[in-house]
Amino acid sequence: MAAKVFESIGKLGLGLAVMGGVVNSALYNVDAGHRAVIFDRFRGVQDVVVGEGTHFLIPWVQKPIIFDCRSRPRNIPVITGSKDLQNVNITLRILFRPVTAQLPRIFTSIGEDYDERVLPSITTEILKSVVARFDAGELITQRELVSRQVSEDLTERAATFGLILDDVSLTHLTFGKEFTEAVEMKQVAQQEAERARFIVEKAEQQKKAAVISAEGDSKAAELIANSLATAGDGLIELRKLEAAEDIAYQLSRSRNITYLPSGQSVLLQLPQ
Repeated sequence: MAAKVFESIGKLGLGLAVMGGVVNSALYNVDAGHRAVIFDRFRGVQDVVVGEGTHFLIPWVQKPIIFDCRSRPRNIPVITGSKDLQNVNITLRILFRPVTAQLPRIFTSIGEDYDERVLPSITTEILKSVVARFDAGELITQRELVSRQVSEDLTERAATFGLILDDVSLTHLTFGKEFTEAVEMKQVAQQEAERARFIVEKAEQQKKAAVISAEGDSKAAELIANSLATAGDGLIELRKLEAAEDIAYQLSRSRNITYLPSGQSVLLQLPQ
């Protein structure tokens, strides 16, 4: 009797396990920010996009394909040429996500790795097209305009593949070695030209100062000559007296000066 009971329990447990396995295989989860597309072995990809949560499907017949519909970043480097035939290295940073309603078409026509298949090709195409409209100088001075033009053209192009671009920005822009060296040489030449201009201006100012000084000396000499012609030797005698007075004043303030009376021939005994 006990053996029959255990046998019945074993069959029941096996049945429950089989049923649990079937039920578990008929359930699938769609996480937050994701969407699911159902592939049916008999009817193909379904047009209905399944939202977040736990859902049922027919085991073996149906298979869920989960897509991440959140914005994801991607950096794409491109080497292209400017309008004046300069090599330009550009890195474009893109925030992209798929259009939820177009996930069945994206899966059918492109595949799950749609970003790998679409973004590099259309980004390279748009960047080459836009950069070719500007020369090297404009790419630097009008970077905002270049970025906006790339964003508009790339957003329009990506929309044809069912992709939304939330942000497009130029994060890196450099030129070839030859162009960089040419720019540096130009800067050095401009600095040398500014220095030469400063030297020339300084020389001109010194020349003007010398002319003004010479004119002043000439005017002073003319005034002195006129004074001598008018006053005779009186002006010279006056200048001699002024000079003698100044010398006497300077000597009187010196401690190491000894005065002898006029006509004195005897030397004073000086301390050793």
